[in-house]
Amino acid sequence: MARTTTLIAASTMLCDDDCQKPRPASKSPKLYIGAVAEKTGLTVDTIRFYEKEKLLKTPARTFSGYRLYGEDELRTLRFITKAQRLGLSLHEIGQLLEIQRRQGEACGNTSRLIKEKLGQLQEKIRHLSEIESLLKTALKKCNHKLEVEPSQEHCPVLEDLVS
Repeated sequence: MARTTTLIAASTMLCDDDCQKPRPASKSPKLYIGAVAEKTGLTVDTIRFYEKEKLLKTPARTFSGYRLYGEDELRTLRFITKAQRLGLSLHEIGQLLEIQRRQGEACGNTSRLIKEKLGQLQEKIRHLSEIESLLKTALKKCNHKLEVEPSQEHCPVLEDLVS
């Protein structure tokens, strides 16, 4: 009889990370991982991956082991998605989440991270511009060769790459 009472009481409880100490369910509605995936447009595997990578707090679980997510986790998932659209890596997103959690000099720390990312992006753009210039030159060589000698037996670009 005591076991039945425990199970009924446990049905309104959630498990901590190790499921050893039950805690009461919070007032905010909790969603299973599938519903969170639908709401955020992410896959279940992606959400689990973010959890594994510590970008997302370990969610509460039912005694059956199902993950339960609240508004905080949804906010974090939206944060991650928006940050990825800015071209930030998961490592950089993790840094921003840590800055957000600490709340000390958040704007200054965020600014430094964004400046660093912008510098990397500008360097990448310079590099891509160099590649673009080289490809345009190679295309001109090919087009010139085709105009002069349409037989196309020897390609100057291929010869340049071999030498």
